[in-house]
Amino acid sequence: MENSNSLTRADLKNYAPASNLQLNEKIRRLIGEGHRIYHFGFGQSPFPVMEEFCQKLSQHAGKNQYLAVAGIEELRNAIANFHKRYDGLDISPDQIIVAPGSKELLFLTMLVMDADILIPSPTWTTYLPQSKLAGKNSIIVGSRFEDEWRLNPEILDKAIEERCTNKNKVLIFCNPDNPTGTSYTEQQLQKLSEVLRKHSVVVLSDEIYGRLHYKDQHLSISKFYKEGTILMSGLSKWASLGGWRVGYAIFPKELTEVQSAVRSAGSHTYSCTSAPIQFAIADVLQNFEACDSYICHTRRILEAVAKYCHKRLTSVGVKCVQPTGGFYMMPDFERALKYHCDFCVIRTSLEKNNIETCQEMCDDLFQKRSVVVMAGGPAFLRPLKEFTVRLCYINFDGTVALNESIRRGFDQPLTEEFVEQFCSHTADGIKAIVEWVKSYK
Repeated sequence: MENSNSLTRADLKNYAPASNLQLNEKIRRLIGEGHRIYHFGFGQSPFPVMEEFCQKLSQHAGKNQYLAVAGIEELRNAIANFHKRYDGLDISPDQIIVAPGSKELLFLTMLVMDADILIPSPTWTTYLPQSKLAGKNSIIVGSRFEDEWRLNPEILDKAIEERCTNKNKVLIFCNPDNPTGTSYTEQQLQKLSEVLRKHSVVVLSDEIYGRLHYKDQHLSISKFYKEGTILMSGLSKWASLGGWRVGYAIFPKELTEVQSAVRSAGSHTYSCTSAPIQFAIADVLQNFEACDSYICHTRRILEAVAKYCHKRLTSVGVKCVQPTGGFYMMPDFERALKYHCDFCVIRTSLEKNNIETCQEMCDDLFQKRSVVVMAGGPAFLRPLKEFTVRLCYINFDGTVALNESIRRGFDQPLTEEFVEQFCSHTADGIKAIVEWVKSYK
């Protein structure tokens, strides 16, 4: 059929799939063909699913009915109690909506709101495309390495005053952060909250990595800006249930109108979250002993790997903020630093080899060392010629690492030797990056 009129919206002419998912599919095919690749490009938990989840899912597998759009009461109660225990939040089950992934709830919340969307840079690959799909005016708010990639209150205040055109404003906020691994202190959240309250900004606080704060010191911004924060979370990361697709949003009582609109949108899109999965998770979230053990072991493994990667990269001049939670760090090959060696960052040498953009740098790293990382721009909203990348340090056998951590017990620290022996693929990949940097000395 010939038709000169496009069937898609004009603003979606160059709309592309999620770059992280697209890259992961490509690399998985190559690995399946037998190629040895160090895949630092995708943020999926490496750990096995807790046996308790598997047992409960088997028990509830026969449940096949449609359920309430907002989720079963048992699960919403369990989520409320979970956040009471871990975050000190007083939540009513009536404030919660459960969906097949917090990603769905992020989009639907943006969709139903009449507001400008404020999005930090760098940020997760999906926030801006979701805002565009929802037809919103998106405003990018830059952050700086000097602030450890945290959102700066003064910069945010200026962006709101000078660039927002809608009286309603929404900030997308990720803590701990993807892609930088940074997190926020009480004082930092208080200062941000002052700006947000001043401008009556609604915060969509993506706290999917909250349980993976390495020092168990995660703070939700909802504790400081309760009336304006919609807390988004789920079980994809801390519980390694990415493929189960279950997330939730916790709405403050002041935003019941938005909550009602999101629940209605859910009824017209996903209908409900999988019945067996809801019942299984409701049961396991009440088993605090099992959850505590799993979280503590996986969290300390991630911290050990993060420290190892950070130490090795910075030793050859790569500038990088040390992660405090989650799966990621954002190495910066842009600025020269010298530590305890003679090597420094490599921009000048790369440019002599006609490598000018970050994607070209990533391509060179892949071709020469079989290492995959994602360029900071454009996916994470960084400039195309800025040599920042997102590095996901989870490409190791999580089952092996978890079993060894359990065997050692919490009284034995996880050393560099542990990482090199039980997270060896990640360690080898970092060594490959180090050698690549040295080759451009």
